[in-house]
Amino acid sequence: MMNPNSPEAPKSSVSDHASRITHHATPSSSINTPHSTLDTPHSPLTRYLGIYSALWKNSVTREMIFKSNFLLWIVVELLWFGLQLSFIGVLYLHTDHIGSWTKWQVVMLIGASSFIQQLYQAFFLINCTNLSELVRTGKLDFLLLLPVNTRFVVSLRQVDLGAFVNATFALATMAYALHMAHVTGEISALPNLLQIFGFFVLCIVGIVIHYSLMFLLASISFWTVRAQGIVWGYYNLFNIARMPDEAFRGAFKAIFTFAIPMLLVSNVPARVLVKPATSLKWSLLLLGMSVLCFAVSEWGWRASLRRYTSASS
Repeated sequence: MMNPNSPEAPKSSVSDHASRITHHATPSSSINTPHSTLDTPHSPLTRYLGIYSALWKNSVTREMIFKSNFLLWIVVELLWFGLQLSFIGVLYLHTDHIGSWTKWQVVMLIGASSFIQQLYQAFFLINCTNLSELVRTGKLDFLLLLPVNTRFVVSLRQVDLGAFVNATFALATMAYALHMAHVTGEISALPNLLQIFGFFVLCIVGIVIHYSLMFLLASISFWTVRAQGIVWGYYNLFNIARMPDEAFRGAFKAIFTFAIPMLLVSNVPARVLVKPATSLKWSLLLLGMSVLCFAVSEWGWRASLRRYTSASS
């Protein structure tokens, strides 16, 4: 398979390539991308932003076609979020602390975990789960021929717009939990602007970890063809991230802190807001894990592409 970034790659018009990206994202719909955006020479950043903008427009069109499905999944996710909060409410009828985490601190943690999960779902989940279908059906052949980074196209072809609505509800829950924690004396002061900024930065770092690990698992489809079960299995582990890390001990805590850093991804950003005195070392660990996970994911992706022989072989 020819590398699209090599000098020998075919030099067809960029606008044709953009339309082919859209065609393979949703075969039933098409979009009109401004000719000047993709044909006029631009910096790589501007070019990729133009392509991603076209993919966003395609996602909006798809969601508007299936409005009922769009609204239904928002309701389902909100109901599930409500059940998690109810579980914590019942749990704290019988105890005052889980480790050093009080009731409203844990509610804030659940909100942070849901916020990270919903943003990850919005940008990456459907694309990671669809990688095995691209391999099985041969559609990956066409994406490999595009004069853009293949991982960029595979990772960002579709956007789940409903997840942004649920992420907003998660943020509102966090704000209310922080207010109640301050009122009840569980935290001495509300977070300042630096803490809030740090929280959002660490959320992005956590999303990078989730994306890297799930994309690495999705790359197994080059060997097994179908890998959705493995990818969805990882997604179900998100439930672990909603609990305080102090609730776990021994090998379980070590595995889900260092090998599969579920506990780090949500607990560290939450600590920045409610336990800032203990957050620095954990923040550095989270940053280090994100770099490591992305590097391993990129290595796995390149190794998988070298093995790929196309659907026609």
